[in-house]
Amino acid sequence: MSVLLTDDATIQSLNRQYRGMDKPTDVLSFSQLEGDELAAPQRLIGDVVISVERARDQAQEYGHSVAREIGFLTVHGVLHLLGWDHEEPQEEAAMMAKTEEILRSVGLTREAP
Repeated sequence: MSVLLTDDATIQSLNRQYRGMDKPTDVLSFSQLEGDELAAPQRLIGDVVISVERARDQAQEYGHSVAREIGFLTVHGVLHLLGWDHEEPQEEAAMMAKTEEILRSVGLTREAP
């Protein structure tokens, strides 16, 4: 997979082009796999694009470091590539729990900035 750290203008352009939403967002995931292909061994699973500007703003808003926010967005994007979603409250709770579990395992706890 690839990870692109970019700015709001670039991520807004991608969001408009691929999702029809003309606004910046924090993270986008583009899967290279579809449906049953998720179970098959592959070399490239997709791309994660993160707005560093959004990450900085959100880190300040949530009261933690930019490193933790970028880690959070990276894990969030990768989980999407692996088939996780958060459309329903139960899915969102499960995805957040998995995200926090992964962040704790690499030492990115909810510390102050």
